[in-house]
Amino acid sequence: MVGRQKIILTPRYYLDNFRYVLDFVKRLYGGLLNDAEWDFVRRFEALSLDAQCLYVRFSNRKGLFFRVNKLQYAEITDLPAAVGELLQTGFIERLSTRHASMGEDALSVFTKPELLELLPIEPEEIKALAKEKKEQVVRYALNELDLGEIVTSLTTHETVIRMNFEAEGMMVKYLFFGNRGSSMTEFVIRDLGMVNFERYDESKLTARFRTRKEVEDKLLISLTNEEFHDLKEADTPADDIYNWFLNWNETRPELTEIAIPGYQKLVCRVGAYLERQKLPEQALSVYELSDRVPARERRVRLLFRNGAIDEALALCDEIAVHPLNAEERYFANDFREKILGLGEKKRTRKATTRFLSDADSVNIPAAYRHHVEAGVMNYYLEQDFDAAFTENYPWRGLFGLVFWDIIYDANVSAIHHPLQRAPSDFYLPDFYLKREDLLKKRLSELNTTDDWRRHTGRMFNAKYGITNVLVDWSDELLTLVQRMIELLSVEQLRLILLEMARNVREHTRGFPDLLIWNEQGEYDFVEVKSPTDHLGPQQLHWLEFFQTIGVRGKVVRVIWEA
Repeated sequence: MVGRQKIILTPRYYLDNFRYVLDFVKRLYGGLLNDAEWDFVRRFEALSLDAQCLYVRFSNRKGLFFRVNKLQYAEITDLPAAVGELLQTGFIERLSTRHASMGEDALSVFTKPELLELLPIEPEEIKALAKEKKEQVVRYALNELDLGEIVTSLTTHETVIRMNFEAEGMMVKYLFFGNRGSSMTEFVIRDLGMVNFERYDESKLTARFRTRKEVEDKLLISLTNEEFHDLKEADTPADDIYNWFLNWNETRPELTEIAIPGYQKLVCRVGAYLERQKLPEQALSVYELSDRVPARERRVRLLFRNGAIDEALALCDEIAVHPLNAEERYFANDFREKILGLGEKKRTRKATTRFLSDADSVNIPAAYRHHVEAGVMNYYLEQDFDAAFTENYPWRGLFGLVFWDIIYDANVSAIHHPLQRAPSDFYLPDFYLKREDLLKKRLSELNTTDDWRRHTGRMFNAKYGITNVLVDWSDELLTLVQRMIELLSVEQLRLILLEMARNVREHTRGFPDLLIWNEQGEYDFVEVKSPTDHLGPQQLHWLEFFQTIGVRGKVVRVIWEA
């Protein structure tokens, strides 16, 4: 087998990528940049090649402080001159007492032995600090030493600089990627062939943000998420985090639509954290800010626990009328029965429990205790059935192959940059609403089993290896997909894919573990449950949906043989 040819990046690949991002942002978002950001762009473009390279190197690294004598970049022909130019033009500045609030970041670029050697610490203190971690040494220096002495001690031996324009550079990258999680590394993994992205006509790529307020609102939520994470990492008392969040929420601006999903997630994260910290009343007050899953369920449980039975029942009824997913639908009915059954002192059973108790059972050797699905598969193989692990894998693959061009259609205004792994509305109701006609038209064009087989085979071969958020490439994927196509009717396939499309976030999970079939065309999708396992609401959703449309699916309970 011939190995893949090694790809070598050009020496200034990172500068080429940054310049591409700059040009892209100027073209799509030029009208949203403020004066400071435009000033940054113009001043950067006026730098020499070496100075541009060095600044981009800084911007792609972690932290804002750097030691000049540690810089080694072979592609920069005159490193000292580049440093001097960046100092002169204000892109970097020397460490000084102005950076008092950033002392921890500045000292972190040194090792513990270096700090003990360079800082003006008394010998007896050095001996004690030598046994501590670096963080303790940094904390001691900032608390016990004069900042001016710290700066003089460090900069006498070498030049330490701080990168400027970090906010402007961050905004450029944020506008390009549309989130804080992506970085310039995405270009590298593409260029090294580690990830293949769908190819787009870049003239059809559309802006993620229409107004400056949309940008600032969505960025605000991202930065607040990061602050919440930092507060937890710093072991901030839970009560203080609660007060911080409520104060932030009271003073935040009215959010534009694009920021609301992120805000709802943040609310649920804070509420869940407060619950884990045994602050149920505070958690309840936070959950009340959201109607996103699982906020309403958590509110019902907390209300019930606090004795607010009528409020809990009213919210259950509200959820039952407009459930957002299978978890909410089954929870509302089950918990309502639980509340109403209190007076009668009878034990209610969850819908998932009732379904599981009616399931078939099979005896499996205890040797499969840690590989229960493999044990059930072997059981059916011995019954002259073929069997395959399925779960979500082939269903997600089928959806991705059938609707590939619709998912990644740049004309729908949900593809905003060439490194995007999924459309921006993929997990929102908009995905189905915007594409309903296209999705139904595609399904109407696939009239026969042969049509489905040819279309999935053609897409599999044409797109193999290209990133699709639903398609996990392997040689067995097409075999499994086409096996399901052969076993199910065209109408059943259409109904399942439409159900998935209506809620991609929820309905691309929860499918049964196994597919079994024989030469007579008999088959079953089998959900395997060990004696201690439970049936999840999304699993029940698909089993009931399969029953409704005539697809064979069942639960099998495992009984261990001695």
